[in-house]
Amino acid sequence: MTQFECEAILFDLDGTLVDSTASVERCWRRWTARAGMAFEPVMAIAHGRPAAETLQKVAPHLNLAVESAWLEDAEVADAQTVRVIDGAQALLTSLPANRWGIVTSGTDRLARARIYHAGLPLPHLLVTADNVINGKPDPEPYLVGAQQMGLLPADCIVIEDSAAGVASAQAAGMRVIAVAAAHDAVGLETADLVIAHLRDLRVT
Repeated sequence: MTQFECEAILFDLDGTLVDSTASVERCWRRWTARAGMAFEPVMAIAHGRPAAETLQKVAPHLNLAVESAWLEDAEVADAQTVRVIDGAQALLTSLPANRWGIVTSGTDRLARARIYHAGLPLPHLLVTADNVINGKPDPEPYLVGAQQMGLLPADCIVIEDSAAGVASAQAAGMRVIAVAAAHDAVGLETADLVIAHLRDLRVT
C-alpha cells in the first residue's frame, strides 16, 4: 500500500468530490448550440480548466464577459443535479477542518452551489477562478491554496481527476493522487498515484 505524509489535502471539486459531468456537458452543449459551434471539440478543451479560459480559446470573437456570465448562470441553475461522489462525504468529515481545502476551476458562485447541492461541508479554504489570474494547468491555483493555508507546497497532497489539475499541482511542487472514477485514466499517468475510486483512499 502506498503511503504519503502531509500537513494538508487540497481537493479538486468537479469529478473529484462531486459528479457534475452530466451537468457540465448539458450546459456546454446548450452554449455550443447557442454559439453555433461543435460540442465535442469544445469539451475536449474544457475539462479541468476555467470556463473563461475555454471560452477565450474557442470563441475569441465573442464577448467573453457576456458568454462567461451566460454559462455561469446556466451551470448554477443546473447545480441541483450534481451528486456527491462515493466516499467524499465520509472522507471530508474525517479530516480536521483546518487540514483540507478545495481548489477548483469554477467560479466561487458555482463552486458554492455545487458544494451545497451535493451536501458537502463548506471548506475553510476555497480557491476558485475568482481568486487567481491563471487557472489550471498553471500552478497558481494550488500555490494560492498552500499560501492561504500557511504551508509549503511540499507539505500538501492534491486529489485531482483531470490532466490539467494534475499538471497544475505538480508544477506547484505538490504530490498528486489522481482519481479515475469519472472517466478513464488518460492524462493522469504522471500523478504520484492513480486510484480507481475516492473510497479507496484512507487517511490516518
